[in-house]
Amino acid sequence: MKQFVFSLNLTTQEYLQYYRGSVDKVVAQCVDGRTVQFPAGLLAPHVTSWGVRGEFVLTCDEDRKGAQLMRRQSHAMAAAL
Repeated sequence: MKQFVFSLNLTTQEYLQYYRGSVDKVVAQCVDGRTVQFPAGLLAPHVTSWGVRGEFVLTCDEDRKGAQLMRRQSHAMAAAL
Protein backbone atom coordinates (compact mmCIF):
# COMPACT_ATOMS: atom_id res chain seq x y z
CA MET A 1 0.00 0.00 0.00
CA LYS A 2 1.13 3.52 -0.79
CA GLN A 3 0.64 6.32 1.70
CA PHE A 4 0.75 10.06 1.16
CA VAL A 5 0.76 12.46 4.12
CA PHE A 6 -0.23 16.11 3.63
CA SER A 7 -2.01 19.03 5.24
CA LEU A 8 -5.10 20.77 3.91
CA ASN A 9 -6.53 24.14 4.83
CA LEU A 10 -9.62 24.74 2.68
CA THR A 11 -12.25 27.27 3.68
CA THR A 12 -15.91 26.39 3.24
CA GLN A 13 -16.00 28.67 0.18
CA GLU A 14 -13.04 26.84 -1.36
CA TYR A 15 -14.63 23.47 -0.61
CA LEU A 16 -17.84 24.55 -2.39
CA GLN A 17 -15.95 24.38 -5.73
CA TYR A 18 -15.37 20.68 -5.08
CA TYR A 19 -18.90 20.08 -3.75
CA ARG A 20 -20.52 21.71 -6.76
CA GLY A 21 -18.31 19.75 -9.15
CA SER A 22 -16.50 22.79 -10.54
CA VAL A 23 -13.28 21.05 -9.48
CA ASP A 24 -13.19 17.26 -9.31
CA LYS A 25 -9.58 16.59 -8.26
CA VAL A 26 -7.61 17.77 -5.26
CA VAL A 27 -3.88 18.37 -5.62
CA ALA A 28 -1.79 18.48 -2.44
CA GLN A 29 1.88 18.78 -1.57
CA CYS A 30 3.00 15.91 0.68
CA VAL A 31 5.28 16.40 3.66
CA ASP A 32 8.02 14.51 1.78
CA GLY A 33 7.81 16.87 -1.21
CA ARG A 34 5.77 14.63 -3.52
CA THR A 35 2.60 15.94 -5.12
CA VAL A 36 -0.55 13.83 -4.92
CA GLN A 37 -3.87 14.10 -6.76
CA PHE A 38 -7.09 12.42 -5.64
CA PRO A 39 -10.87 12.58 -6.24
CA ALA A 40 -12.52 15.50 -4.44
CA GLY A 41 -15.31 13.21 -3.22
CA LEU A 42 -12.91 11.77 -0.64
CA LEU A 43 -13.07 15.10 1.22
CA ALA A 44 -16.80 14.90 2.03
CA PRO A 45 -16.52 13.06 5.39
CA HIS A 46 -13.92 15.57 6.59
CA VAL A 47 -15.83 18.83 5.99
CA THR A 48 -16.63 20.91 9.07
CA SER A 49 -18.20 24.33 9.45
CA TRP A 50 -14.67 25.75 8.99
CA GLY A 51 -13.99 23.79 5.81
CA VAL A 52 -11.40 21.03 5.52
CA ARG A 53 -8.41 21.51 7.80
CA GLY A 54 -5.83 19.21 9.23
CA GLU A 55 -3.25 16.60 8.39
CA PHE A 56 -4.40 13.67 6.27
CA VAL A 57 -3.15 10.31 5.04
CA LEU A 58 -4.20 9.09 1.60
CA THR A 59 -3.79 5.34 1.19
CA CYS A 60 -4.10 3.42 -2.08
CA ASP A 61 -2.86 0.19 -3.62
CA GLU A 62 0.22 -0.05 -5.84
CA ASP A 63 -1.92 0.77 -8.92
CA ARG A 64 -3.21 3.87 -7.09
CA LYS A 65 -6.71 2.38 -6.89
CA GLY A 66 -9.01 2.01 -3.89
CA ALA A 67 -8.02 5.35 -2.35
CA GLN A 68 -9.00 6.09 1.24
CA LEU A 69 -8.54 9.41 3.01
CA MET A 70 -8.15 9.49 6.78
CA ARG A 71 -7.55 12.42 9.09
CA ARG A 72 -4.23 11.98 10.85
CA GLN A 73 -4.41 12.27 14.61
CA SER A 74 -1.99 14.90 15.90
CA HIS A 75 0.47 14.04 18.67
CA ALA A 76 -1.11 16.68 20.91
CA MET A 77 -4.57 15.20 20.36
CA ALA A 78 -3.29 11.67 21.02
CA ALA A 79 -1.67 12.79 24.27
CA ALA A 80 -4.94 14.34 25.44
CA LEU A 81 -6.81 11.04 24.99
